[in-house]
Amino acid sequence: MARQVPIRSAEEIAMARRAGQLAAEVLAMIEPHVVPGVSTEALDRLCHEHIVNVQRAIPGNLGYQDYPKTVLTSVNQVVCHGIPSPDKILKKGDIVNIDVAVQQDGWFGDTSRMYYVGEPAPLARRLVETTYEALRAGIRVVRPGATLGDIGHAIASVAQRGHFSVVREYCGHGIGQIYHDAPQVLHHGRPGEGLRLEAGMVFTIEPMLNAGKGETRQLADGWTVVTRDRSLSAQWEHMVAVTPEGYEVLTAWPGGTGGYPAI
Repeated sequence: MARQVPIRSAEEIAMARRAGQLAAEVLAMIEPHVVPGVSTEALDRLCHEHIVNVQRAIPGNLGYQDYPKTVLTSVNQVVCHGIPSPDKILKKGDIVNIDVAVQQDGWFGDTSRMYYVGEPAPLARRLVETTYEALRAGIRVVRPGATLGDIGHAIASVAQRGHFSVVREYCGHGIGQIYHDAPQVLHHGRPGEGLRLEAGMVFTIEPMLNAGKGETRQLADGWTVVTRDRSLSAQWEHMVAVTPEGYEVLTAWPGGTGGYPAI
């Protein structure tokens, strides 16, 4: 039996917002450290120390279903769930997604973003920017009365226009005091279909687009997911609350969106 989607009170959304802001702060903190020559293990260590020693919070990924690290670092053809390693050294031209979850006072915050390591190739930049636009399109249709199918359709439409593929095996999710809760938020769909949104729902939207085909495979470590055709992949993730007027991004970046369009 499917779990019912929780409807959050204003006080509960405030708790989710605080956890989301902490997660966003981690991604802002780590940005200047994403440079050629750094290992993904070193980035993970910095994020762990910031969450534990500065934020006085709990790394939400560490130990979750036996995951061994604080963040997930997905480089180039890695779609998601890349495990930080001292052997994975970033080089010029790489693109990398860093995905972080923070738990505070029992509430989870979950967000991810893409980083360029030096100057990316034109295709890599276009993939990253299109994936961000897909996230933005999905978020901007969120409002009471809209459906999950509306979100998925908006995301897939952007991907199609950019001639990129949507990864279908992984999706967004409800989040609160449970890390992965109802509903499942697919990144493809038909307008008007699926769950109808209500004010108070909180979930992530986290599209993954591939430069090649959409098929993926999981490596032997049980976590790392790569594109089957070894093409580049990109992902962005925000936590969103449905408000009476539309939506609120709970993981807004400290200092604004920089060179990216506002959501």
